[in-house]
Amino acid sequence: MLIAAFGFSLMQGLIKFVSHIHVFQLVFFRSVITAMICTAVLKKKGISLLGKNQKMLFLRAFLGLTSMTLFFITIQRIPYGASVTLKYLSPFFTFLLAIWILKEKVKPVQWVFLFTALLGVVLLKGYDSRIDSLSLLLAVLGAFFGGCVYVTLRKIGKAEHPLVIVNYFMGTATIVSGLAMILIWQTPTITELLILICVGGFGYIGQKYMTLSFQYEEANIVAPFKYTELIYAFAIGFFFFNEGYSLLSFLGVALLLMSCVANVLARPKVT
Repeated sequence: MLIAAFGFSLMQGLIKFVSHIHVFQLVFFRSVITAMICTAVLKKKGISLLGKNQKMLFLRAFLGLTSMTLFFITIQRIPYGASVTLKYLSPFFTFLLAIWILKEKVKPVQWVFLFTALLGVVLLKGYDSRIDSLSLLLAVLGAFFGGCVYVTLRKIGKAEHPLVIVNYFMGTATIVSGLAMILIWQTPTITELLILICVGGFGYIGQKYMTLSFQYEEANIVAPFKYTELIYAFAIGFFFFNEGYSLLSFLGVALLLMSCVANVLARPKVT
């Protein structure tokens, strides 16, 4: 999970650098390179690309594509650190969906953490004029679909090879964004092309190791380590994009972060 967080942080920072490029083009380059790497590795290992449960794999792919696209749009529209922070509402949607779909047990204190996380969002939105209502809505929707992804991964469990899951996701995203990109294509410069290639490479690293971590260990053990991504995000935002935050906005970020970590740690142990 630590490797995944570092890979995703580098990927997202590079996306912010080329945020003037249309989101479909960003999704395409992020996806096609990862899909090519996954396909090559799977073929080399002699693992079937089809997987065992195509319906669940395609469901995970479309949920992930929706979440990723909304997140990329959010990165383009609002400060980088804030966009990454709002993405971490996903665990709470996972928490709510797991009660309904997976019939998981929860502790009463987890509802308190949900409330404090929402309070953090209100503070962040209310005291940062750079975050408009539409961007907030897109961020929350992206987090919701991200929560759906995590629940789907838990349903899939260890039945599928992690790279098969990633390959379905990235392959689907490549096809959909590739078709959509035809209408909005803009030829990148050499520098932009190199950045887009690195976006795909770092995205592959993050995707592979995140999927692997959720497959082979309980979420309450590995998920807190993913929040190191926020540390990288605020450092990148401060040093490379001159992003600053008011005291109340930063309090909102802190409330959301602490609530997310506390919620994951409070989850009942799987026996």
